[in-house]
Amino acid sequence: MKKQIGALLALSLMLCACNKDVGSLQRSVPEKEGVSSQGILNFIDAVEQTGYELHSFVFLRHGKVIAEGWWNPYRQELKQTVYSTSKTFTSTAIGFAVNEKLLSVDDKVISFFPDLLPDTVSPYLAQMSVKNLLSMTVGQNPEPDITENEQWVKHFLAAPVIDEPGTKFLYNSMASYMLSAIIQKVTGKRVVDYLYPRLFEPLAIKDVDWEISPEGINTGGWGLRMYTEDMAKFGQLYLQKGKWNGKQILPESWIEEATTTRIIQKPNISSEEREKDDWAQGYCYQIWHCRNNAFRADGAFGQFIVVMPDQDAVIALQAEVKDMRKELNLVWDYLLPAIQDKSLPDNKAAEATLKQKLASLSIAPSKGVASTLQSSMDKETIYALTDSGQNNNVSIRFTGDTCFLNWMGNPLIFGKEKWIAGETLMPAPNLVVNKAAFKEFPPFKTYGSYCWTDEQTLSFSLRYIESPHTERLELSFAGDSIHTKISNSMHYDTYLENSGIKMVRQ
Repeated sequence: MKKQIGALLALSLMLCACNKDVGSLQRSVPEKEGVSSQGILNFIDAVEQTGYELHSFVFLRHGKVIAEGWWNPYRQELKQTVYSTSKTFTSTAIGFAVNEKLLSVDDKVISFFPDLLPDTVSPYLAQMSVKNLLSMTVGQNPEPDITENEQWVKHFLAAPVIDEPGTKFLYNSMASYMLSAIIQKVTGKRVVDYLYPRLFEPLAIKDVDWEISPEGINTGGWGLRMYTEDMAKFGQLYLQKGKWNGKQILPESWIEEATTTRIIQKPNISSEEREKDDWAQGYCYQIWHCRNNAFRADGAFGQFIVVMPDQDAVIALQAEVKDMRKELNLVWDYLLPAIQDKSLPDNKAAEATLKQKLASLSIAPSKGVASTLQSSMDKETIYALTDSGQNNNVSIRFTGDTCFLNWMGNPLIFGKEKWIAGETLMPAPNLVVNKAAFKEFPPFKTYGSYCWTDEQTLSFSLRYIESPHTERLELSFAGDSIHTKISNSMHYDTYLENSGIKMVRQ
């Protein structure tokens, strides 16, 4: 089950002078920290040439930000959904609870929920421990699907455990949810509230929020929203073995335990295959080992916190890519070779080029063709769709180069071949599992653009910039009739299609 949550990133890149404090991280320049500005430029060029959609990155060396960037319309000041990167924050909460002697990783899962157990507790379920939840070795296959289910904990405990816990790896987001439920059980607080004084406040991480289940528990394995720089801070804490500003906020022993391989994900592949696969290097406590002796927090569609102990570096990435392996390969192919063992000579030319490049990063809106149809639509035009149920009207109004679209009761705004900021109560694709939690998130921030792909076809792009995703809407006009198609950036095929007719105002 990959039911995690969506959310989001930001605009222009900057390279700042050293010793400038922003939040709790200092800024420096690449060469001073032993990194080639040209190497970072090569990384950005490779991203653009491959067509992969990065939304932001923050690059730390020796604890200082040496490069950071947001592709317009994504912006630094916007939180974003980090998908399964959330899992590593949940395991960190377990680390704090273990340190406070509220639980042990050897505690049995059933001991926390005696009133939610199935009528018959199998031997394998009785054997399942917190450590098995942390290491994705609970023995379920497949993982429980919680769609339409209101009692997630009970549903998890009722699922068959077919393998002995600890013996096989199977990615299981509901195991992460159970960790969150255990934290709430032993502390009386949701994970996000438990972490605030222990993790978020010491690192000056602000404004985080986290989706909740129908049971009122943070989802644990997904649904956390935060800023890109704060992702990098979290990675830096792990790089510094739990120490921040000279204070040990998380025991070094826990960092060591949490980043030690507990299970090999693909035990039967060849050594040649393993050397090329960042998803086969070993799984820890909600943390993945990588090649090059690195480890990472890992979220769907390319949300990464990559920690590189050998290079004293951290790289946080936000993106929407389908092939996350190729995204991570860009880090190894371009950023890793850019890192050297000592300071490099000043390279003002490359530094200036990098700064200029970062300041101009953007995701260009689609370009189209001229259409005489737009000029004839000088007043609001309303269409009634035939198979859309209630609130099925679509209305269109142009004002200069701005289009106001009311899509089935949802007012939206788009710029002609440019991005315009807006917001909507219409949920982003794949944003939340618990529909009841929508009230904690809207209105969703958006950027919209439109273009005419031909004389009769109007194309809209609606970016939910607090998630990785984009909704695409196409309207085709033929006299007094209209045909609509909707797709999204995760599934490029059309998933909703309707026709309609123009309505006449009384």
